[in-house]
Amino acid sequence: MSFGFLGIQFGWGLQMANTSAIFEHLGADAHQIPILWLAAPLTGLVIQPIIGNLSDNTWGPLGRRRPYFLAGAILSSFALVLMPNSSSLWMAAGLLWLLDTSANISMEPFRAFVGDLLPSDQRTKGFAMQSLFIGLGSVTAAALPWILTHLFGVVTDAAEHKVPLTVKLSFYIGAAVFLSTVLWTVMTTEERPPKDMEAFQRQQERRLGILATFREITIALKQMPLTMRQLAWVQAFSWLGMYCMFLYFPPAVAHNVLGATEEASALYTEGIEWAGLCIAAYNAVCFGVSFLLPRVSAILNRRMTHALCLTCGGIGLISLMWIHDRYTLLLAMVGVGIAWASMLSLPYAMLVGALPPKRSGIYMGIFNFFIVLPEIFASLVLGWVMVHWLGESRLLAVVLGGSSMLVAAVATQGVREAKPDVSRPAEKSLAADQREPVMVDSQATSDTLAQETPAETGSSLKSEP
Repeated sequence: MSFGFLGIQFGWGLQMANTSAIFEHLGADAHQIPILWLAAPLTGLVIQPIIGNLSDNTWGPLGRRRPYFLAGAILSSFALVLMPNSSSLWMAAGLLWLLDTSANISMEPFRAFVGDLLPSDQRTKGFAMQSLFIGLGSVTAAALPWILTHLFGVVTDAAEHKVPLTVKLSFYIGAAVFLSTVLWTVMTTEERPPKDMEAFQRQQERRLGILATFREITIALKQMPLTMRQLAWVQAFSWLGMYCMFLYFPPAVAHNVLGATEEASALYTEGIEWAGLCIAAYNAVCFGVSFLLPRVSAILNRRMTHALCLTCGGIGLISLMWIHDRYTLLLAMVGVGIAWASMLSLPYAMLVGALPPKRSGIYMGIFNFFIVLPEIFASLVLGWVMVHWLGESRLLAVVLGGSSMLVAAVATQGVREAKPDVSRPAEKSLAADQREPVMVDSQATSDTLAQETPAETGSSLKSEP
């Protein structure tokens, strides 16, 4: 069920490692990069809760979540082919909007997919498996331009305002991987229909449509579980830290570590390729740590494990201040990879137990607010900060992100995971098809609610997945 995440993250990995460099190749200044990246968080803010609600209330020949996987993959592959061929800066920015919108359409239902199909005691493993595929996809995607240059002998043209051939070929390969892996998940993973289709159709009438969708989002915000409110601060500061890295790490390596002075130089291209290897390195660490997170969190608890991982990431980014050697950069990436593995799994594992199963999709979309709102803020103000406070230093922007990650580690200590409602038998706490699951002061969890039948959730809940 998680194999499609390999392709989704392959697309994200190409975007994270190369988009800022593409912008600079097309003439963007350092302080312009944040506003050009505005598409990434803004499309997530709008698209994810809408797609979450639609996928909660969809049923068709491909099931509940799979139609969205497929549609997003087709559009994303189209955008990946076009983006490195942009003829202008604003064309590249527009294609970034398309790529992010499409990738969000595919990605959002994948989070709820795990909640649909796995019992509560396997969800940490389920989200860790997603992190594993995320790491694998990102490693390959980020390193691909370097691999094409050094292992396959592809010649790179560093002409002014021209995207290197290795980047173009990487994006073409990424389009094929994105579409094929999502197709694999769509074709091989079963979703079982609701047993009471009439009740499900009545639910669709209440919840589908633009006005109904926004009404559902408003209601869900008002009824937000306490655990989710507490995790909001953790998500905001941790993803703000990673966003600073996404924006500026590749150009920082080229300019501040390797010493490139102009984007048309071979040294700049070499720096971007080495930054891709660094990104591949931290995703490789993410890949390995994903196997360990369930065991470590079982010993320390999820909250403490996440705080320690974020601390490693913050230290890794801040240490870049004292690194002037390309190989030492790889050591700093170990801490970033540990944090990244945790960010992609443990907050969702802590959250999913506090969510009503029949509304997990919309809540997963709303949870994304706490990632994208700080990123939108950064896109709007970081350019000013670069000019007036950071002296256009791309490296200092990355270090600022590391400090934000340490704040997130502290905020994690305030999170209380949800507890099941044991005041009455689970089967009596389940609402009928026409009602929402009963929550107890936001602390009821899917340990209780997950006993809801597959007929009610529309999922394939097997005893031995």
